[in-house]
Amino acid sequence: MGDNNEEIGKNPKIDTQTEKFEILEKLNSQEQKFDEFAKKLQSIEESVSKNQNKKELKSEKRFALKNVFKNVTSLEEGRCCNSEKEEHFNVKWSIQIERQGSSYFEIVVSCVPVAPVGDEWSIETKLEFRVMGNDDNSVIKTMKFCFEPGREWILLDFLKWEEIRDNYLIDGNLTVEVEIEILKMTGFGKKKFRKFDESQKDVSDVLLVVQDTKFYVSKTYLAAQSSFFKTLFFGNFSESSKSEIPLSGIDSDDFQRFLEVLYGESVIDDSTVEEILHIADMYATPMVVRRCEEFLLKKSAKSAKKLLGMAARYNLENLKNNCMSGIKTVADIRAVLPSVINDLDSRIMAELLEKALSLH
Repeated sequence: MGDNNEEIGKNPKIDTQTEKFEILEKLNSQEQKFDEFAKKLQSIEESVSKNQNKKELKSEKRFALKNVFKNVTSLEEGRCCNSEKEEHFNVKWSIQIERQGSSYFEIVVSCVPVAPVGDEWSIETKLEFRVMGNDDNSVIKTMKFCFEPGREWILLDFLKWEEIRDNYLIDGNLTVEVEIEILKMTGFGKKKFRKFDESQKDVSDVLLVVQDTKFYVSKTYLAAQSSFFKTLFFGNFSESSKSEIPLSGIDSDDFQRFLEVLYGESVIDDSTVEEILHIADMYATPMVVRRCEEFLLKKSAKSAKKLLGMAARYNLENLKNNCMSGIKTVADIRAVLPSVINDLDSRIMAELLEKALSLH
C-alpha cells in the first residue's frame, strides 16, 4: 500500500483527512475498533482494483467471532460478560469471559443448534483463540474440540488475570477473537426427499463418496449444471475415468441437500440455505446458487447483517443490492458491520462508505 494520503486522495468523495475520521467516528459504534475500520477504508481502492473479478472459494466451514468486552478492569471475581450470539451454519455461537478468583481468567465459547436436532448431534471443530492488546500484541492458543449435548461449551484459561490486566487491556477494554473451523457436523440431517443410494445404481454412471456415504448420480446431468463436475468427469484427470470418486472437505448431509436442490426438490429453508449455498459455491453450480439467493431475497428471516455477510461471501449481487437499499441511516450501517471487519468484502465496504458520506 502506498502513502495513506495518496490513497485517500484517489477518492474524490473524501476531501480531507479530518472528514475521513469524522465519517469513521459515525460508523464505529462502541463495539467496533476504530483502527481496524480505518485501515480497511484506506485499502479499499487498492483492494477493489485487484479483486474486482477475483473470487476466493473456500472449502472450509470457517468463521470468526470477535467481541470487545467493556470495562474489564472492574470485572468482579466470579462474574462473567457475554457477547451477542451469532448464527453460523445453523448454530448460534457466543464468547464469554469470566474472572475466577484473584488469579484466573477464563474464555468460553458456546454453541446452541438453531434447528431442532436430536440427542446425538456433534460439531467437531478447530479453534484459534486470540487475545489482542496494544501495538498488535496478541496471544494465541489453538485446539480441537467436539461440541455435543452436555458439552456445548469449551473453556480456556491459558492466561492469568494479572497478564490480562497488565498487557492486554486497552482503556479497560479487552478484545477477544476466536476463529472456528468446523471439521464435521453430525446429527443435523433432515428428512431425505430424494434417494441417491444403491437403488439409483441402474440410472447412474458415477458413484461419489462423501464421508463414507455413497451417492449414485449422472455424470452428464451434474456436468451440465456445474463447471467443476464437467471438468472432473470429462477433463484430463485421473479421476475422470473412474466410476467411483471421493469428494473431500464437505459434509455428507450438506451434499445430500445440495443434490436434492440440483434435482429439483424444494428443500431450501433458513436452516439449510447456508450449507447448500456453501456447496453450490464450491462446485460452481449457478442454478443452485440462484435458487438459494431467491430464497434469501423473498423468504428468509435472517438478519440484515447475516444476509449482507452471505451476499459478500458468495458474491450474491441481487441480495447485496437488496440489503444496501434497506440501509437509510448510520445506525443501519452500524447494524450490518460484522464483528470481524476483514470479513466484509472491500466492494461492499466501499458502498457503505459512500452511503456514510451521503449521510454526512
